[in-house]
Amino acid sequence: MPQILIKLIEHLQADDAGMPELAALIAKDAAMTSKILTVANSSAYHRNQRTVGLEQSLVSLGTDMIKTLVISESVFQTFNSFPHSASTDLRGFWKGSLTTAVIARDVARQMEYPHVEEAYLAGLLHNVGRLALLATAPKEYAFNFTARDDEDLCAVEQRTLQITHSEAGAWLIERWNLDSFLADSVLYHHEPISRLEAAHPLIRIVRLAHLLCCHEDQEEAIEQAARLCNLDGEKLEQIVSNAARQVEKSANYLGIDLAGADDIVAPAAYAPPMVDPVQQRLSEEVRNIMLVSEMGQTFARQHGEAGLLEAITRSARILFDLENAVLLLENPTGHALHGVSTGEGQQRLAEFVIPLNKGGVVAQAALERKLAYISREGQALNVSEEQLFRILGSDSMVCLPLVANQRCLGVLIGGAPAWQLQALQKRERFLQSFGTQAAASLETAMSERGHAKRQIAHVAEEYREASRRVVHEVNNPLSIIKNYLSVLDSKLARREPVVGEMSILNEEIDRVGQLINGLADLQPTETSRVTDVAKVVDDVLRLFRATDFVPASVQIVVRMQEEPAEIDGDADMLKQVLVNLIKNAIEALADGGKIEISNRGHVNRDRKLYLELVVSDTGPGLSADVLANLFSPVQSSKEGAHHGLGLSIVHSLVKKMQGLITCRSGKTGTTFEILLPAKGSTSQLTNVTTRVMDSA
Repeated sequence: MPQILIKLIEHLQADDAGMPELAALIAKDAAMTSKILTVANSSAYHRNQRTVGLEQSLVSLGTDMIKTLVISESVFQTFNSFPHSASTDLRGFWKGSLTTAVIARDVARQMEYPHVEEAYLAGLLHNVGRLALLATAPKEYAFNFTARDDEDLCAVEQRTLQITHSEAGAWLIERWNLDSFLADSVLYHHEPISRLEAAHPLIRIVRLAHLLCCHEDQEEAIEQAARLCNLDGEKLEQIVSNAARQVEKSANYLGIDLAGADDIVAPAAYAPPMVDPVQQRLSEEVRNIMLVSEMGQTFARQHGEAGLLEAITRSARILFDLENAVLLLENPTGHALHGVSTGEGQQRLAEFVIPLNKGGVVAQAALERKLAYISREGQALNVSEEQLFRILGSDSMVCLPLVANQRCLGVLIGGAPAWQLQALQKRERFLQSFGTQAAASLETAMSERGHAKRQIAHVAEEYREASRRVVHEVNNPLSIIKNYLSVLDSKLARREPVVGEMSILNEEIDRVGQLINGLADLQPTETSRVTDVAKVVDDVLRLFRATDFVPASVQIVVRMQEEPAEIDGDADMLKQVLVNLIKNAIEALADGGKIEISNRGHVNRDRKLYLELVVSDTGPGLSADVLANLFSPVQSSKEGAHHGLGLSIVHSLVKKMQGLITCRSGKTGTTFEILLPAKGSTSQLTNVTTRVMDSA
């Protein structure tokens, strides 16, 4: 809120307020001065031709009109320039706010409430939380900004944004540090009447004014609220009848165009359809895993320990909406936590120390390796923790231990408003995953300073390579998920069943989780699964065709033999191999062509039985240079940081399946020949060897 408004309210509420002092205060605001002079020199107040000055204007207007103009103009100055105001029709909003303000002032006068200007301001700002929500979440709140202002709207806001406009408005006004019950009147303007019997008069005034303005059809509620304000029906009718004229007059003086505001029909509040909680939780887990994986890559790209520490605090602030974040690292002896300077203005942290044997919530969180939340109010704090609160400039803190290999490397301290702690507690698993990722990266950085620098650097490189490969592979199911969502959208619009699509989406989300979980295991895993190749081919083609990924100019032909085509190998690995090869083939056929997937039967190579699977296309073929380095991770000509990894991943997956892959390419196209271990080939080879030895 502009400081001039706060000073003007204080001045106008003083009994000994003088016009010279008031004129001097208003003169500091050019827009306010212009507004006062314009109204004072209008035909309603001034009939002489000579222009009057500011002090004379104030005298001619009178104290009541001055208060109305000053408060209203200050509020409009503050909120008419908020984000997205230009793209939103605010006429209905301001008319409702002005009407509530005028009614609240008249009710206050009838009740002989001593601060009628405070009542006017409370009515004017009682719905300011709706502007705050629109400015903060324009996409999510655009429809509900124009919805009817009732309890249903509050329920929808709580469900979709986890905060109501009453709470948002009260929070905003509290930040202005006004010494009044203004914030409470905003917070409780939807409260049931039965709970307001002993409430402060300003709360009851605003509740009644809101009902008279927005809910004139709720006669019983209005009668109850009127009784709490000691008003009868006759006085209410007089207040309401005078309000329209006063609102129009105020709007004209303030230059606010309310024409057409009555034509704006307020719809009912809208809430998005309920989402399956299991599916929502799964989607959130996938999102969190992806974010943590991305953070791992971000941390791995940092040069030096200082860069890593700054990246950890910066990422924590962004991911968890923290006001500030600092790092305290354990010293070599493990007896204390030392502050780390990770940016400008934090140099003093380098001398900050918290002994672990002196107690306190932060020290306990480090020793027990458990997440902790600290509030400035209601908890006994030691001097070090009070210092942290001053450094962070927040009224609550979250302490996230950074634990790697059963050792606490330090604690990340994040500052946040007290009302945000509940939201952070709901994301506790994500916080812990982030802490684990940050601790792993920090341990790597610390180890690189020791004698095992080369070995740790090699492991880190393997991890980064695995991360890049996983990110590349995750793009495939994510593309499928994205395309299926568009299919779902069109099918739902036509009210067609989507059971098959939902099943595929669940499979692809599970595959994303498996790929991300693979980050924890850098070594190849042995598998003894039996996989039907024909079924995997059908599943892959169904994915591509159902999502319109295959252009009409590209023909895909499948040639499978009638006998069972089973291999000893993992179906998901084979699926990844085929997705990569078919995707590359489609991209190679920009001008159209044919892709053939065929099963050529069994092949005996080096006394081991394989199934030969072939993927070929009629594209322009590969150059000799590309063919020579085909299965190595190289920089592709495609856009994106992870392109060029696809065929190296294919080679790696085939190798994990104990298979072989070759490629031949020419002007007539490209062919990939994959040999995969036939079902039972290993045991058959053992039996044959045994029989040969017995006969010898």
